[in-house]
Amino acid sequence: MKKTLALISVVLFTTSLYAQYSALNVSMYALWDSVGITSEPGFKLRYNGCWGWVDTADNREYGIIGSTAGIHIVDITLPAAPVQRDFVPGRRDSCIWREMKTYQNYLYVVSDDAAPNSMQIIDLSYLPDSVNVVYDSNVLVERAHTMWIDGDKMYLASPKGSFGTSLLGVFSLASPANPVLIRRLEQDYPSLDPAHDMFVRGDTVYASLGFSGLFMFKFTGALFQNLASLTLYPEQGYNHSSSLTGDGNTLIFCDEVPTGLEIKSLDVSDFGNLTVLQTFKSDAASTATPHNPFVIGNKSVVIGYYQDGVQIFDISNPSNIVRTGYFDTNPTDGLGLPNPNFTGCWGVYPYFPSGVMIAGDMQKGMFILNPDIALDVSTKPIENSSVMNVMPNPARNNITVSLSLKENETISFAIFDLIGQKMYSISKSTPSGHNKEMVSIENLPEGIYLLKISGETFFSSHKIVKTN
Repeated sequence: MKKTLALISVVLFTTSLYAQYSALNVSMYALWDSVGITSEPGFKLRYNGCWGWVDTADNREYGIIGSTAGIHIVDITLPAAPVQRDFVPGRRDSCIWREMKTYQNYLYVVSDDAAPNSMQIIDLSYLPDSVNVVYDSNVLVERAHTMWIDGDKMYLASPKGSFGTSLLGVFSLASPANPVLIRRLEQDYPSLDPAHDMFVRGDTVYASLGFSGLFMFKFTGALFQNLASLTLYPEQGYNHSSSLTGDGNTLIFCDEVPTGLEIKSLDVSDFGNLTVLQTFKSDAASTATPHNPFVIGNKSVVIGYYQDGVQIFDISNPSNIVRTGYFDTNPTDGLGLPNPNFTGCWGVYPYFPSGVMIAGDMQKGMFILNPDIALDVSTKPIENSSVMNVMPNPARNNITVSLSLKENETISFAIFDLIGQKMYSISKSTPSGHNKEMVSIENLPEGIYLLKISGETFFSSHKIVKTN
């Protein structure tokens, strides 16, 4: 696909650029942008949704971001030096919405803009050389607002296609390149409002139905069964999107309209007794809008927060949620744009095995971030100790870690490959003051790894490269 449209990628990661952005416990590797992408005339945005994919065959990580022109697949294996590997144009230019998810080696893309539009299925297995579009049609699905993929089922919010316009549709991906419609929500509940978004795990669908609220359905393949609904709750507006903790007990959800509403943590352990445990926001004085939440395990939620950029919270106690970090991708708060309330960070992808996170900013592009401190800050405050440097990098046999400790500590060094497998670990008793500790990498295969360094008072992570 590379020759379809010539776009120039630029990578910005200078110290002066970084200084533009306020942050807490989150650092920036790079900002990727394509100078060939023009602004959509209404909202003046250039980019929209984002997602990620890992090629387990060669341990490469890819950030995927939609733009007004199409889909960009960016290699972030070296997060400080991202490279666009391919670009797939959409049928419609100046496109506001693009949403995408992955299943196996396939990327699924939809848009909710007016015609001409289509669903695209892109085979990523040819990367890093290129990608292959295996499906691009408006026959089954012309447009949809959002999507979620769970197992071999694809869920589309408010899809329009050969079946008409649906509230929520479920499609089989048993043949990944040829989706098949299984069921539409209106076949079982015709009086409900259209879904704006949904989170799905197993046979349970958590559907955001806008001003009607939040609905839970059971779907086993034949029928939708309404399990519960939340139609009145604090800080209520347009129920937009949600994400579930790993244990399935807490749902974090956002309301988009009116602007500035707080996020909610909802106890969903008993559908007969749904309870809002807490409402919270980026900052007490903020009027920004939380857009898309992504829960990590049972401990953290990362939120694409429009004007407030990326916001990270500790949700391990869902009744006492604490902000642990942020990175403001939009320091001007949309000043000078037609609708400043809808500027900044659209969404994030925090699930790469390396720990790298990407954030899609509507005006600027793809931020490649290191959130490690923010995700561990509740148990490991960084201010008591620091890692000075890790060198040489790349290295053949040994890595030397220079660190400064305010007190004696037992330091653990662990090396992971890019699919999260631990390759090496060692713990050392280290005295206070300045220290140099040697970590052996001579028995590792050539490749890219993540070195995680932790003590009783700090946590740090670093990308390292092993050469032969």
